[in-house]
Amino acid sequence: MSDTATLRINGTTIDATFAEAFPMKATRLVITAHTPAWAMNAANSLTGFATSVIGCGCEAGIERTLPGAETPDGRPGVTVLLFAVSSKELAKQIERRVGQCVLTCPTTAVYGGIDAATSRAPLSDRASLGSGLRYFGDGWQISKMLGDTRYWRVPVMDGEFVCEDTALTVKAVGGGNLILLARDIDAALAASEAAVAAMRRLPNVIMPFPGGVVRSGSKVGSKYKGASASTNDAFCPTLTGLSARGELGAEVGCVLEIVIDGLTDADVGAAMTAGIAAAAGLGQAAGLLRISAGNYGGKLGPYHFHLHSLAAGLDGSRA
Repeated sequence: MSDTATLRINGTTIDATFAEAFPMKATRLVITAHTPAWAMNAANSLTGFATSVIGCGCEAGIERTLPGAETPDGRPGVTVLLFAVSSKELAKQIERRVGQCVLTCPTTAVYGGIDAATSRAPLSDRASLGSGLRYFGDGWQISKMLGDTRYWRVPVMDGEFVCEDTALTVKAVGGGNLILLARDIDAALAASEAAVAAMRRLPNVIMPFPGGVVRSGSKVGSKYKGASASTNDAFCPTLTGLSARGELGAEVGCVLEIVIDGLTDADVGAAMTAGIAAAAGLGQAAGLLRISAGNYGGKLGPYHFHLHSLAAGLDGSRA
């Protein structure tokens, strides 16, 4: 069957469209602490106000928690992923966020989480981590080399803040997305929450918006001068029948979007497939009518994730 054939999973229509994503720069940081709670406190703070590069400078999120057996210092940890549009912006965001949110958090240490030997994402640059933050030590800081890696020990009031000198960054992918069209808010929330939960089980991806979900999906440009983005009126239920770009029928009462950033295009594609499977698993009976995606006709970025291709291995029917 061609990609334009109707595809339904559990009664939910999968649109014959694609999500359009674009190149970004990214890194993984490993935050450890005396207890899991304090590692999570630092991770939550570091990833705050990091939903979109449009206004936040970076997109960031918690990837997963780690037991002590999987961290550099044997303590409980949390990994976070940060994405930005350039190496320069990413480096700025790393230093500011670690300095304000991890250095300040009791008992924490921070390490680079990209392994050059095993990374499937193309390596990019090294960003300053402890090499800049060490100056907070006011001359009392100590450098320590372990193998080929430099660490900094900065005296603080609960002991020492340990920080790796630099963090490897990689070429990554941002802007994968799913748009879930539902009968009402309850159905849209249930489908979105199921999709995000499935995606969060996978490595190398984040969903940077609150709870992984965004209601204010945007389009490029605006009628107002100086605004780079504005509401995606094609998917606003209150504008059904009013917007010339309208994509909705009267049966759609709520639309929510999930944005996915990943270290590789394969990671983004895997997350989108998992999200489609989880959301469509609830199906039309639960109020999920369609799954679509946002693109700009292929003009925004080189990564195109076709929904029918992603869903090809899932149980569904074509007509």
